[in-house]
Amino acid sequence: MSVYENVLVAAVHGAGHSEREGEAVSIEALKLTGLYEKRKTRAGELTLLDRKRLEIARALGTEPKLLLLDEVAAGLTEAEVLDVMKMVADLKASGYTMVWVEHVIQTMVEATDRLMCMSDGACLLVGKPAEVMNSKLVEDVYLGVEEDV
Repeated sequence: MSVYENVLVAAVHGAGHSEREGEAVSIEALKLTGLYEKRKTRAGELTLLDRKRLEIARALGTEPKLLLLDEVAAGLTEAEVLDVMKMVADLKASGYTMVWVEHVIQTMVEATDRLMCMSDGACLLVGKPAEVMNSKLVEDVYLGVEEDV
């Protein structure tokens, strides 16, 4: 299927829109994710970055109240990570609320308002990204505690 058709399926079958309503939702999702110009491209021909954009566009097609992003920056180059961060900023500016699970630290420090650091399934600390990243608790858990010798 094409990029557009993928998003249309989400809008029609995920959000329950008529095909006509789904078209408008799909076009908006493609514009927000930077895929509008590639809407006729077969999804299987997309780069990794554009496949990740398509995943988000499909999610947007369902008109979520809360957008969950999981490892969107994984496997991307540094330049592509910057593209993802810009896309997330654009989504935020458009009014979307997101929860983003990520291991690419740059994204969490530079592209989020609040950061939750977890270890072993439990919350260690929640706060502004700089506060969390500079926390002694986070440092001890992730880098280890230096012992006196």
